[in-house]
Amino acid sequence: MSPNALGQLTIREAPLLRADELVPAAARQVVESGLPALPVVDDDGRLFGIFGEREFMQALFPGYVGELTSARFVSKTIDAQLERRLSCRDESVRKHANTEHIDVGSDFSDVELAETFLHHRVLIIPVVENGQVRGVITRADFFRALVERFESVG
Repeated sequence: MSPNALGQLTIREAPLLRADELVPAAARQVVESGLPALPVVDDDGRLFGIFGEREFMQALFPGYVGELTSARFVSKTIDAQLERRLSCRDESVRKHANTEHIDVGSDFSDVELAETFLHHRVLIIPVVENGQVRGVITRADFFRALVERFESVG
């Protein structure tokens, strides 16, 4: 791995969520982390999935909301919807996590990161070694590093 690899320069530590953690506590940890999502691990500490902004919104809104081309006919206040979905307070992250396992090993390439960000709707990519999360790379950090490298070439 090149020491100048953008991805290597943008790995950051991230708190880990447990799959059995309840949605409200997990959402609060995402907010407090300053990251758009966090890795979720199972009882053995192995990557289970990702839980973040998108997954929280999916827990709150019925599935059809993501399929709408317009939500103009829906009530403008969110409070009624939140009250209807208070039950998600008792649901675990396991039920809502993105479990596609969009991750990379410690020997990843920058092109692999770019491909993953381009083809999957993720805002973070966990870096996993022997099943354990070693850090995350955010799309924003990778983008910033890519722009800086682009500007410095030529």
